[in-house]
Amino acid sequence: MTKNRIRVAILYGGRSAEHEVSLRSAASVFAAMDKTKYAVTPVFITKSGAWYIRKEDLSSFAPPEHLSEKQRAILSPDPEHRGFLKFTGQNSFERFPVDLVFPVLHGTFGEDGTLQGLLDLANIPYVGCGTLASAVGMDKIVMKTVFRDIGLNVGPFSWFYRSEWKRSPELIVNSLNDRPKPLFVKPANLGSSVGISKVSDLQELTDAIDRASKYDRRILIEDGIAGRELEVSVLGNEETVASVPGEVVSHAVFYNYDEKYLHDTAELVIPAKLTDAQVSMAQESALRAYRALDGSGLARVDMFLTPQDRIVINEINTLPGFTSISMYPKLWETSGLPYDKLLDRLVSLALDRHHDKNAILTDR
Repeated sequence: MTKNRIRVAILYGGRSAEHEVSLRSAASVFAAMDKTKYAVTPVFITKSGAWYIRKEDLSSFAPPEHLSEKQRAILSPDPEHRGFLKFTGQNSFERFPVDLVFPVLHGTFGEDGTLQGLLDLANIPYVGCGTLASAVGMDKIVMKTVFRDIGLNVGPFSWFYRSEWKRSPELIVNSLNDRPKPLFVKPANLGSSVGISKVSDLQELTDAIDRASKYDRRILIEDGIAGRELEVSVLGNEETVASVPGEVVSHAVFYNYDEKYLHDTAELVIPAKLTDAQVSMAQESALRAYRALDGSGLARVDMFLTPQDRIVINEINTLPGFTSISMYPKLWETSGLPYDKLLDRLVSLALDRHHDKNAILTDR
Protein backbone atom coordinates (compact mmCIF):
# COMPACT_ATOMS: atom_id res chain seq x y z
CA MET A 1 0.00 0.00 0.00
CA THR A 2 1.00 3.65 -0.40
CA LYS A 3 1.01 5.52 2.95
CA ASN A 4 -1.74 3.17 4.18
CA ARG A 5 -3.81 3.92 1.11
CA ILE A 6 -4.90 1.11 -1.20
CA ARG A 7 -3.08 1.41 -4.54
CA VAL A 8 -5.82 1.03 -7.18
CA ALA A 9 -5.16 0.83 -10.92
CA ILE A 10 -8.15 1.90 -13.03
CA LEU A 11 -8.02 0.17 -16.41
CA TYR A 12 -9.89 1.96 -19.19
CA GLY A 13 -10.06 2.44 -22.96
CA GLY A 14 -9.40 -0.92 -24.56
CA ARG A 15 -9.69 -2.81 -27.82
CA SER A 16 -13.44 -2.48 -28.12
CA ALA A 17 -16.14 -0.61 -29.98
CA GLU A 18 -17.09 0.70 -26.52
CA HIS A 19 -13.71 2.42 -26.06
CA GLU A 20 -15.13 5.94 -25.76
CA VAL A 21 -17.80 4.84 -23.28
CA SER A 22 -15.04 3.38 -21.11
CA LEU A 23 -13.24 6.74 -20.95
CA ARG A 24 -16.36 8.42 -19.60
CA SER A 25 -17.07 5.68 -17.08
CA ALA A 26 -13.48 5.61 -15.83
CA ALA A 27 -13.39 9.40 -15.38
CA SER A 28 -16.47 9.19 -13.17
CA VAL A 29 -14.95 6.40 -11.07
CA PHE A 30 -11.63 8.25 -10.69
CA ALA A 31 -13.33 11.49 -9.66
CA ALA A 32 -15.49 9.77 -7.05
CA MET A 33 -12.84 7.60 -5.36
CA ASP A 34 -11.78 8.95 -1.97
CA LYS A 35 -8.12 9.91 -2.42
CA THR A 36 -7.57 9.70 1.34
CA LYS A 37 -8.34 5.97 1.10
CA TYR A 38 -7.02 5.16 -2.37
CA ALA A 39 -3.94 6.02 -4.40
CA VAL A 40 -5.53 5.82 -7.84
CA THR A 41 -3.43 5.26 -10.97
CA PRO A 42 -5.06 5.50 -14.42
CA VAL A 43 -3.88 2.79 -16.81
CA PHE A 44 -4.99 3.52 -20.36
CA ILE A 45 -5.29 0.81 -23.03
CA THR A 46 -5.29 2.06 -26.61
CA LYS A 47 -7.56 0.79 -29.36
CA SER A 48 -4.62 -1.26 -30.63
CA GLY A 49 -4.01 -2.78 -27.19
CA ALA A 50 -0.97 -0.85 -25.90
CA TRP A 51 -0.94 -0.11 -22.15
CA TYR A 52 0.15 3.23 -20.62
CA ILE A 53 0.42 4.32 -17.00
CA ARG A 54 -0.83 7.91 -16.94
CA LYS A 55 -0.65 10.73 -14.44
CA GLU A 56 -3.06 10.70 -11.52
CA ASP A 57 -5.23 13.47 -12.84
CA LEU A 58 -8.71 13.73 -14.33
CA SER A 59 -7.20 15.02 -17.59
CA SER A 60 -5.83 11.51 -18.22
CA PHE A 61 -9.33 10.35 -19.13
CA ALA A 62 -9.72 12.62 -22.16
CA PRO A 63 -8.85 11.07 -25.55
CA PRO A 64 -5.03 11.35 -25.51
CA GLU A 65 -3.29 13.51 -28.09
CA HIS A 66 0.15 12.12 -27.30
CA LEU A 67 1.38 9.11 -25.36
CA SER A 68 5.00 8.84 -24.28
CA GLU A 69 6.95 5.61 -24.55
CA LYS A 70 8.10 6.34 -21.00
CA GLN A 71 4.53 5.61 -19.90
CA ARG A 72 4.39 2.18 -21.54
CA ALA A 73 3.68 -0.76 -19.27
CA ILE A 74 2.48 -4.33 -19.24
CA LEU A 75 0.52 -6.26 -16.66
CA SER A 76 2.74 -9.12 -15.60
CA PRO A 77 1.10 -12.55 -15.21
CA ASP A 78 3.83 -13.41 -12.68
CA PRO A 79 2.29 -13.17 -9.16
CA GLU A 80 5.65 -12.12 -7.72
CA HIS A 81 5.48 -8.83 -9.63
CA ARG A 82 2.13 -7.93 -8.02
CA GLY A 83 1.13 -5.72 -10.90
CA PHE A 84 2.79 -3.87 -13.73
CA LEU A 85 6.17 -3.69 -15.37
CA LYS A 86 6.84 -0.10 -16.40
CA PHE A 87 9.30 0.41 -19.23
CA THR A 88 12.26 2.67 -18.48
CA GLY A 89 14.00 2.47 -21.88
CA GLN A 90 16.57 0.24 -23.55
CA ASN A 91 14.54 -2.91 -22.84
CA SER A 92 14.64 -2.28 -19.09
CA PHE A 93 11.73 -1.96 -16.74
CA GLU A 94 10.80 -1.36 -13.13
CA ARG A 95 8.06 -2.91 -11.07
CA PHE A 96 4.88 -0.96 -10.41
CA PRO A 97 2.93 -3.04 -7.88
CA VAL A 98 -0.75 -2.44 -7.12
CA ASP A 99 -3.11 -3.69 -4.44
CA LEU A 100 -6.19 -3.88 -6.63
CA VAL A 101 -7.33 -3.43 -10.23
CA PHE A 102 -10.61 -1.69 -11.05
CA PRO A 103 -11.46 -2.61 -14.66
CA VAL A 104 -13.68 -0.02 -16.29
CA LEU A 105 -13.53 -1.68 -19.69
CA HIS A 106 -16.73 -2.40 -21.58
CA GLY A 107 -17.08 -5.01 -24.29
CA THR A 108 -14.42 -7.26 -25.80
CA PHE A 109 -11.00 -7.67 -24.16
CA GLY A 110 -12.27 -6.17 -20.92
CA GLU A 111 -15.68 -7.48 -19.99
CA ASP A 112 -15.47 -10.89 -21.67
CA GLY A 113 -13.25 -12.81 -19.26
CA THR A 114 -9.96 -12.30 -21.11
CA LEU A 115 -8.74 -9.58 -18.75
CA GLN A 116 -10.13 -11.39 -15.73
CA GLY A 117 -8.15 -14.50 -16.66
CA LEU A 118 -4.96 -12.43 -16.87
CA LEU A 119 -5.63 -10.90 -13.45
CA ASP A 120 -6.29 -14.35 -12.02
CA LEU A 121 -2.92 -15.53 -13.35
CA ALA A 122 -1.26 -12.47 -11.80
CA ASN A 123 -3.09 -13.16 -8.50
CA ILE A 124 -4.23 -9.54 -8.27
CA PRO A 125 -7.57 -8.66 -6.65
CA TYR A 126 -9.97 -6.99 -9.06
CA VAL A 127 -13.40 -5.44 -8.99
CA GLY A 128 -16.23 -7.26 -10.69
CA CYS A 129 -17.13 -10.71 -11.92
CA GLY A 130 -14.61 -13.48 -12.45
CA THR A 131 -13.50 -15.16 -15.65
CA LEU A 132 -16.44 -17.54 -16.02
CA ALA A 133 -19.22 -15.07 -15.25
CA SER A 134 -17.61 -12.42 -17.44
CA ALA A 135 -17.25 -14.75 -20.43
CA VAL A 136 -20.75 -16.19 -20.18
CA GLY A 137 -22.29 -12.79 -19.47
CA MET A 138 -20.69 -11.30 -22.57
CA ASP A 139 -21.77 -14.11 -24.90
CA LYS A 140 -25.49 -13.50 -25.36
CA ILE A 141 -26.06 -16.95 -26.91
CA VAL A 142 -24.49 -18.92 -24.06
CA MET A 143 -25.95 -16.54 -21.50
CA LYS A 144 -29.52 -16.99 -22.74
CA THR A 145 -29.04 -20.76 -22.88
CA VAL A 146 -27.92 -20.82 -19.24
CA PHE A 147 -30.81 -18.63 -18.13
CA ARG A 148 -33.31 -20.75 -20.02
CA ASP A 149 -31.91 -23.99 -18.59
CA ILE A 150 -32.29 -22.82 -14.96
CA GLY A 151 -35.92 -21.89 -15.60
CA LEU A 152 -35.73 -18.13 -16.16
CA ASN A 153 -37.96 -16.73 -18.89
CA VAL A 154 -36.06 -15.62 -22.00
CA GLY A 155 -37.48 -14.58 -25.36
CA PRO A 156 -37.28 -16.79 -28.46
CA PHE A 157 -33.87 -16.64 -30.16
CA SER A 158 -31.70 -18.33 -32.74
CA TRP A 159 -28.16 -17.86 -34.03
CA PHE A 160 -25.78 -18.69 -36.85
CA TYR A 161 -22.15 -18.22 -37.85
CA ARG A 162 -20.99 -15.35 -40.02
CA SER A 163 -19.48 -17.95 -42.36
CA GLU A 164 -22.94 -19.52 -42.79
CA TRP A 165 -24.37 -16.11 -43.65
CA LYS A 166 -21.71 -15.52 -46.29
CA ARG A 167 -22.25 -18.96 -47.74
CA SER A 168 -26.06 -19.15 -47.70
CA PRO A 169 -27.72 -15.78 -47.04
CA GLU A 170 -30.97 -16.66 -48.80
CA LEU A 171 -31.36 -19.82 -46.72
CA ILE A 172 -30.99 -17.86 -43.49
CA VAL A 173 -33.38 -15.10 -44.59
CA ASN A 174 -35.98 -17.69 -45.58
CA SER A 175 -35.63 -19.43 -42.21
CA LEU A 176 -36.60 -16.17 -40.52
CA ASN A 177 -39.56 -15.48 -42.75
CA ASP A 178 -42.19 -16.83 -40.36
CA ARG A 179 -40.74 -15.28 -37.20
CA PRO A 180 -42.91 -12.50 -35.73
CA LYS A 181 -41.65 -8.99 -36.35
CA PRO A 182 -39.87 -6.96 -35.20
CA LEU A 183 -36.65 -8.93 -34.88
CA PHE A 184 -33.48 -7.78 -33.18
CA VAL A 185 -30.19 -8.63 -34.87
CA LYS A 186 -27.13 -8.59 -32.60
CA PRO A 187 -23.48 -9.59 -32.52
CA ALA A 188 -23.20 -12.39 -29.95
CA ASN A 189 -20.51 -10.56 -27.98
CA LEU A 190 -20.68 -6.82 -27.40
CA GLY A 191 -22.54 -4.23 -25.35
CA SER A 192 -23.89 -0.68 -25.33
CA SER A 193 -26.15 -1.66 -28.26
CA VAL A 194 -23.21 -1.51 -30.69
CA GLY A 195 -23.98 -3.39 -33.92
CA ILE A 196 -27.61 -4.01 -32.96
CA SER A 197 -30.51 -3.40 -35.33
CA LYS A 198 -34.27 -3.59 -35.02
CA VAL A 199 -35.85 -4.85 -38.24
CA SER A 200 -39.52 -4.77 -39.12
CA ASP A 201 -39.40 -6.61 -42.42
CA LEU A 202 -37.11 -8.95 -44.33
CA GLN A 203 -35.89 -6.16 -46.62
CA GLU A 204 -34.02 -4.64 -43.68
CA LEU A 205 -32.59 -7.96 -42.55
CA THR A 206 -29.61 -8.22 -44.90
CA ASP A 207 -28.14 -4.86 -43.89
CA ALA A 208 -28.74 -5.63 -40.22
CA ILE A 209 -26.93 -8.97 -40.38
CA ASP A 210 -24.06 -7.42 -42.36
CA ARG A 211 -23.75 -4.74 -39.67
CA ALA A 212 -23.75 -7.23 -36.79
CA SER A 213 -21.23 -9.49 -38.55
CA LYS A 214 -18.66 -6.69 -38.47
CA TYR A 215 -18.47 -7.09 -34.70
CA ASP A 216 -18.63 -10.87 -34.21
CA ARG A 217 -18.43 -14.21 -36.00
CA ARG A 218 -21.75 -15.35 -34.46
CA ILE A 219 -25.03 -13.53 -35.05
CA LEU A 220 -27.99 -13.61 -32.69
CA ILE A 221 -31.60 -13.16 -33.81
CA GLU A 222 -34.15 -12.34 -31.12
CA ASP A 223 -37.90 -11.93 -31.29
CA GLY A 224 -39.08 -8.55 -30.07
CA ILE A 225 -40.64 -8.63 -26.59
CA ALA A 226 -43.62 -6.41 -25.86
CA GLY A 227 -43.30 -4.92 -22.41
CA ARG A 228 -41.73 -2.37 -20.13
CA GLU A 229 -37.92 -2.33 -20.06
CA LEU A 230 -36.63 -2.73 -16.51
CA GLU A 231 -33.12 -2.82 -15.08
CA VAL A 232 -31.96 -4.05 -11.67
CA SER A 233 -28.49 -3.59 -10.17
CA VAL A 234 -26.96 -6.47 -8.20
CA LEU A 235 -24.18 -6.17 -5.61
CA GLY A 236 -22.31 -8.85 -3.68
CA ASN A 237 -20.37 -12.08 -3.89
CA GLU A 238 -22.11 -15.13 -2.47
CA GLU A 239 -24.43 -12.96 -0.39
CA THR A 240 -26.15 -10.64 -2.84
CA VAL A 241 -28.59 -7.76 -2.76
CA ALA A 242 -30.69 -6.21 -5.52
CA SER A 243 -31.45 -2.54 -6.00
CA VAL A 244 -34.83 -1.03 -6.63
CA PRO A 245 -35.79 -1.60 -10.28
CA GLY A 246 -35.54 1.24 -12.77
CA GLU A 247 -37.38 1.65 -16.05
CA VAL A 248 -36.00 2.84 -19.37
CA VAL A 249 -38.51 4.73 -21.49
CA SER A 250 -36.92 5.02 -24.91
CA HIS A 251 -37.80 7.75 -27.38
CA ALA A 252 -35.79 6.17 -30.20
CA VAL A 253 -36.55 3.14 -32.36
CA PHE A 254 -35.02 1.21 -29.43
CA TYR A 255 -32.64 2.01 -26.59
CA ASN A 256 -29.54 2.22 -28.81
CA TYR A 257 -25.98 3.54 -28.49
CA ASP A 258 -26.82 7.06 -29.66
CA GLU A 259 -29.63 7.43 -27.17
CA LYS A 260 -27.56 5.98 -24.33
CA TYR A 261 -24.42 8.04 -24.79
CA LEU A 262 -24.81 10.81 -27.37
CA HIS A 263 -28.30 12.29 -27.27
CA ASP A 264 -29.31 11.41 -23.69
CA THR A 265 -32.98 11.41 -24.69
CA ALA A 266 -34.10 8.24 -22.92
CA GLU A 267 -36.17 8.74 -19.80
CA LEU A 268 -34.88 6.83 -16.77
CA VAL A 269 -37.62 6.30 -14.21
CA ILE A 270 -36.02 5.49 -10.85
CA PRO A 271 -37.56 3.78 -9.05
CA ALA A 272 -39.85 2.23 -11.62
CA LYS A 273 -43.55 2.60 -10.89
CA LEU A 274 -44.34 -0.99 -9.99
CA THR A 275 -46.43 -2.91 -7.50
CA ASP A 276 -44.67 -4.57 -4.57
CA ALA A 277 -45.21 -7.93 -6.23
CA GLN A 278 -43.66 -6.71 -9.50
CA VAL A 279 -40.64 -5.30 -7.63
CA SER A 280 -40.12 -8.65 -5.91
CA MET A 281 -40.38 -10.53 -9.20
CA ALA A 282 -37.83 -8.27 -10.86
CA GLN A 283 -35.37 -8.45 -7.96
CA GLU A 284 -35.69 -12.21 -7.57
CA SER A 285 -35.12 -12.75 -11.29
CA ALA A 286 -32.05 -10.52 -11.23
CA LEU A 287 -30.55 -12.39 -8.28
CA ARG A 288 -31.23 -15.78 -9.91
CA ALA A 289 -29.56 -14.65 -13.14
CA TYR A 290 -26.54 -13.37 -11.20
CA ARG A 291 -26.19 -16.56 -9.21
CA ALA A 292 -26.55 -18.74 -12.32
CA LEU A 293 -23.36 -17.21 -13.74
CA ASP A 294 -21.53 -17.25 -10.37
CA GLY A 295 -21.51 -13.47 -10.43
CA SER A 296 -19.36 -11.51 -8.00
CA GLY A 297 -18.93 -7.84 -7.23
CA LEU A 298 -21.50 -6.29 -9.49
CA ALA A 299 -23.77 -6.66 -12.48
CA ARG A 300 -26.86 -5.08 -13.97
CA VAL A 301 -29.68 -7.33 -15.17
CA ASP A 302 -31.95 -6.07 -17.95
CA MET A 303 -35.43 -7.49 -18.36
CA PHE A 304 -38.93 -6.91 -19.68
CA LEU A 305 -42.18 -6.81 -17.75
CA THR A 306 -44.80 -8.09 -20.19
CA PRO A 307 -48.49 -7.11 -20.28
CA GLN A 308 -49.15 -10.59 -18.84
CA ASP A 309 -47.11 -9.59 -15.75
CA ARG A 310 -44.23 -11.92 -16.59
CA ILE A 311 -40.54 -11.11 -16.22
CA VAL A 312 -38.49 -11.96 -19.32
CA ILE A 313 -34.72 -11.68 -18.86
CA ASN A 314 -32.95 -9.90 -21.69
CA GLU A 315 -29.31 -9.91 -20.57
CA ILE A 316 -26.80 -9.39 -17.77
CA ASN A 317 -24.03 -6.79 -17.90
CA THR A 318 -21.06 -7.77 -15.73
CA LEU A 319 -19.29 -4.41 -16.13
CA PRO A 320 -22.15 -1.93 -16.51
CA GLY A 321 -21.57 1.71 -17.31
CA PHE A 322 -20.40 4.08 -14.59
CA THR A 323 -20.94 7.39 -16.36
CA SER A 324 -22.91 10.18 -14.72
CA ILE A 325 -26.02 9.00 -16.59
CA SER A 326 -25.51 5.27 -16.08
CA MET A 327 -28.31 3.24 -14.59
CA TYR A 328 -26.18 1.03 -12.30
CA PRO A 329 -24.99 3.72 -9.84
CA LYS A 330 -28.26 5.64 -10.16
CA LEU A 331 -30.22 2.61 -8.99
CA TRP A 332 -27.99 2.16 -5.96
CA GLU A 333 -28.16 5.84 -5.09
CA THR A 334 -31.95 5.60 -5.02
CA SER A 335 -31.62 2.41 -2.97
CA GLY A 336 -29.64 4.31 -0.33
CA LEU A 337 -26.03 3.65 -1.41
CA PRO A 338 -24.35 6.79 -2.82
CA TYR A 339 -21.70 6.62 -5.54
CA ASP A 340 -18.61 6.94 -3.31
CA LYS A 341 -19.89 4.35 -0.83
CA LEU A 342 -20.74 2.04 -3.73
CA LEU A 343 -17.11 2.21 -4.89
CA ASP A 344 -15.93 1.43 -1.34
CA ARG A 345 -18.21 -1.60 -1.27
CA LEU A 346 -16.94 -2.85 -4.64
CA VAL A 347 -13.34 -2.61 -3.44
CA SER A 348 -14.21 -4.50 -0.26
CA LEU A 349 -16.00 -7.23 -2.23
CA ALA A 350 -13.01 -7.61 -4.56
CA LEU A 351 -10.60 -8.04 -1.65
CA ASP A 352 -12.93 -10.51 0.07
CA ARG A 353 -13.28 -12.65 -3.06
CA HIS A 354 -9.52 -12.63 -3.61
CA HIS A 355 -8.99 -13.83 -0.04
CA ASP A 356 -11.49 -16.64 -0.54
CA LYS A 357 -9.89 -17.72 -3.82
CA ASN A 358 -6.44 -17.83 -2.29
CA ALA A 359 -7.72 -20.25 0.34
CA ILE A 360 -8.20 -22.86 -2.42
CA LEU A 361 -5.45 -25.49 -2.57
CA THR A 362 -3.41 -25.54 -5.77
CA ASP A 363 -1.38 -28.64 -4.95
CA ARG A 364 -1.86 -31.99 -3.24
